[in-house]
Amino acid sequence: MTNQDQNSSIKLYDLEDRTARFGEEIIIFVKGMQSNVVNNVLIRQIVRSGTSIGANYMEADGAESSRDFRHKIALCKKEAKETKHWLRMICKPSPEISSDCDKLAQEAHELALIFSAIIRSSISNES
Repeated sequence: MTNQDQNSSIKLYDLEDRTARFGEEIIIFVKGMQSNVVNNVLIRQIVRSGTSIGANYMEADGAESSRDFRHKIALCKKEAKETKHWLRMICKPSPEISSDCDKLAQEAHELALIFSAIIRSSISNES
């Protein structure tokens, strides 16, 4: 395996980077949306939930206890699921952006699964 392959592999599992990139992609996505009464509300919601995943992950990384860590990771999971919901609200009435929506929804789903696994693992490690 080359150094570049190793670095790519490491980045794939770097949740700090992955959650930050997801938040950035959400911001780029909404910048392309038309401004109107409905979209403005949805944009605020999805930017909040989509970018808070990474912020909560950063807080989990600096958690003061295992209970605090689990709580912050649970918030990451919650925000990922909420982001998926807002994507549905934005994308269902706008089939022309379905490709971007599908990619973002898939990433939100994968992040939620990752955080679920982290929670399960942290609980079983305490037992």
